[in-house]
Amino acid sequence: MTHLSARGEPQAREKRNARGVSGAGCFVTGTDTGVGKTLVGCAIVRALRARGLDVAVRKPIETGVGADGPLDAQALREAAGSREPLDAICPVALPLPAAPSVAAVEAGHDVSIERVLTNLRAAIAAHTFTLVEGAGGLLVPIAAGYTMADLARDLALPLVVVARARLGTLNHTHLTLDAARARGLRIAGVVISHGDGALSAADAKNLAWLRSELGTLIVGEIPPLAPGATPAADAIDVETLLGRCG
Repeated sequence: MTHLSARGEPQAREKRNARGVSGAGCFVTGTDTGVGKTLVGCAIVRALRARGLDVAVRKPIETGVGADGPLDAQALREAAGSREPLDAICPVALPLPAAPSVAAVEAGHDVSIERVLTNLRAAIAAHTFTLVEGAGGLLVPIAAGYTMADLARDLALPLVVVARARLGTLNHTHLTLDAARARGLRIAGVVISHGDGALSAADAKNLAWLRSELGTLIVGEIPPLAPGATPAADAIDVETLLGRCG
């Protein structure tokens, strides 16, 4: 039975900024599962490395992991050019493609929030910028009484919210942003992902409304991509992100 091993209260650390010595970062979440968090995370990491930053990546919990291992974590590690062991990047890998709390129970795995936080805080302290990718959406449970939002809060990392381009995104995006603000989480920006392909005329009008509502909170948009393709280097405004992630 999965239980919450530790609440993991935030540890005091010196104030740092994204262009400075160490300690900056972001927490990538989505308005739903399968919205393109890993694609966006990898694009951010590549852009930061192109600017000469020392970037660490973490996918602390990945579910739906098969014989080939945690694929999201592997993609992030490749984007970062990291030589860290995969189990450092993804300390909790679970087979069932479900919410982490559910997948952990199914696997008989006891998720230790304290160990997860220790791993993540060590990366944040050691690198100029650390990108942490959550699993599913912001309120997905990791363990009983502890969600992805709690993890982002305990790490004191601002959110990068990945939103779908298709119908439904107005409601899903605002619900995610409202949930984040209600919990005192900072929002570094929203990235719109066209992972589902070309939009219908109605979907395009719907998305235009979202763009007008969010304004400068939108820091990037990933167009439909061919399988295996990577977003253009300027698809995400990483300069703005850096300024908001310090």
